[in-house]
Amino acid sequence: MAKVDSSSRAPRWSLTGMSALVTGGTRGIGHAIVEELAEMGATVHTCSRNEAELNHCLQEWAAKGFAVTGSVCDASSRPQREQLMEKVSSVFNGKLNILINNVGTNIRKPTTEFTAEEYSMLMATNLESVYHLCQLAYPHLKASGVGSIIFISSVAGLVNLSTGSVYGATKGAINQLTKNLACEWAKDNIRCNSVAPWYIRTSLVEHVLFL
Repeated sequence: MAKVDSSSRAPRWSLTGMSALVTGGTRGIGHAIVEELAEMGATVHTCSRNEAELNHCLQEWAAKGFAVTGSVCDASSRPQREQLMEKVSSVFNGKLNILINNVGTNIRKPTTEFTAEEYSMLMATNLESVYHLCQLAYPHLKASGVGSIIFISSVAGLVNLSTGSVYGATKGAINQLTKNLACEWAKDNIRCNSVAPWYIRTSLVEHVLFL
C-alpha cells in the first residue's frame, strides 16, 4: 500500500473564507473562541464595552497574524446592537457565516433580594441581547448560504446551581430559543446550537470559585 503524505493534506478543521461575529470577545470564553476561530482561518469581528481592553486584544491578535476586527458595543443596548450589526455587515459585505452569542453576566444574590432594575438588566444582557442579535444577523447568515449560530448557555440553564434563579432562567430560555430557531431557520441552512459550560475560570466567576 502506498504511503500517504499527511503533510499535503488540508487541515481537517478549516474555516478559511468564513466570517464570524463573537460578542464579548476580549475576556474568558469569548476571548478563547476568537483565537480558536482565527487559528482555523476565519475572519473574526468581536466587540466589548471596554475600548481600551478591545484595542489591547486587537493589537495582540494582529501580532499573531489573526484577521480580527472589533467594535465598542454594550450588548445590553438595543441601539448599540444595531450599530454593531451595521458594522459587521460592512466588514463582511452583507454576509455572515458564524454568530457566537457569548455575552452574559450575573448578579449572585437570593431571589427575594433582586430589585426590578437588576432583574431587567440580567434579562436584557443575557437573553434579550442574543434574541435581538439573532434577528439582526438572520439576513446576513441566510445570505452566506452556510450559517451557524452558537449560544453560550450554562449548566445553570439545565439544573439548579448556586448561580441564582434569574441567571438560570435566562440560560434556560436560551436553550429553548436554540431549539426553536434550529427548527425555524433550518430551511435557510442556518444551524443553531448551544454550549452549556460548567464553571470556567473567567473574570465573571473567579471570585467565587476558590472561596
